Amino acid sequence: MKFSYRINQLLPQNSKNILIVNNLLYPFFKKKNTTYIRLYHTNFSQPYKKYLHKKPLFPPRIALFDKLIVLSSKELNHWQKLHKNIEVIPNFLPYIPQKSSNLQSKIVLSVGRLCNDKGFFRLIDIWEIAQKDSRFEEWKLHIVGDGELKEQILSKIHSKNLQDSIILKPFTNAIEQEYLKASIYIMTSHFEGLPMVLVESASFGLPQVAFDINTGPSDIIENQKSGFLIPNGDLEGYAEKLKDLMQNQNLRKSMGKRAKEIAQEKFSKEVILLKWQKIFDS
Repeated sequence: MKFSYRINQLLPQNSKNILIVNNLLYPFFKKKNTTYIRLYHTNFSQPYKKYLHKKPLFPPRIALFDKLIVLSSKELNHWQKLHKNIEVIPNFLPYIPQKSSNLQSKIVLSVGRLCNDKGFFRLIDIWEIAQKDSRFEEWKLHIVGDGELKEQILSKIHSKNLQDSIILKPFTNAIEQEYLKASIYIMTSHFEGLPMVLVESASFGLPQVAFDINTGPSDIIENQKSGFLIPNGDLEGYAEKLKDLMQNQNLRKSMGKRAKEIAQEKFSKEVILLKWQKIFDS
């Protein structure tokens, strides 16, 4: 409360102010000439779920803000039960690359930190299913990333005898070369905020497959048009859609073209800055 008061003392008295908060601060005290905005970069978080099932004696502190900004529309119905003024504004790509993958290589790509949330263990299971089809034995899965589960992931790859078709690569600053070398991008996360790797891969014209988890993928992938959204946990269904893309270059091209269009239409810097400008002007 003291922090809230002291922040207000720093704000100009005779102008319209906008205070955007990412963490820690709640506006217990408000200035009349100031709009207080809370920015959430995560999915609908655990501390607030209790408010969905019973009416609280005291409202959650986020109700103190004038507006909430969230990254994804998937859980908007939850947020709207706690706040009346919410906007969905995703992160943007700094630029949309001119280059696109030619989608001719037999490489499937997945990028991310090697941790539980990213679902790499079930990715290996999916790849095992796909590799049972002899038509795809020349295809490789490239996993790019580092993290605490690296050794366990390597162990599972070897236990399934997939070490010849799954290549684990360390994180690189030249990630765009990985996108350009691939023909399909896949994501098997259990949880996300807004998965920027999906946006980035789309900007390089890669068709995509992802589980339809609560946040993120459905805001980026147009199912059946730029890729496939799979019911969460359906490993067999996921493998089948992956194989559809692996065997059909024309399908990869049509979906990749639409993926790049989505990156431009929904996640370019110009588009997102316009959304913020509307907030500032309102």
